[in-house]
Amino acid sequence: MTVSIILESRDHDTITGTPGMSVSDVVKLFAAKRIGAVPIVDGTEVVGIMSERDLVHCVAAEGSAGLEKPVSEVMTSPAITVDPNFSILAALGLMTRRRIRHLPVIDNGVLVGFISIGDLVKYRMDRIEQDAQAMRDYIQSV
Repeated sequence: MTVSIILESRDHDTITGTPGMSVSDVVKLFAAKRIGAVPIVDGTEVVGIMSERDLVHCVAAEGSAGLEKPVSEVMTSPAITVDPNFSILAALGLMTRRRIRHLPVIDNGVLVGFISIGDLVKYRMDRIEQDAQAMRDYIQSV
């Protein structure tokens, strides 16, 4: 199974930020959309990711003055990305190894989605439950 399966179930566009946004503006976006990270896009190129973790590091280093900095100065860059054909298990492994929680999904240089480790874990748990139910049904039918 590939990342594209998760993207197909989405009914919304990917929320993004820009390098020139202030950290404060991104924090407001996090709160308004109830999200913890956004890909930062310059034109059509993903140039980084701004996450809650980046926010914490910024405020710890700069105090409240950090909120006025441009995102380009505090975001994680370059972004680690995957394409839609990347396997779900490989994406989970990549996120675990790199200690990240979000991945932009890029197809032919264009951002087509943004997935979280929660999306991947939910998909795997649903599949495990489906497999267990199929096994129970099989055992009962024999």
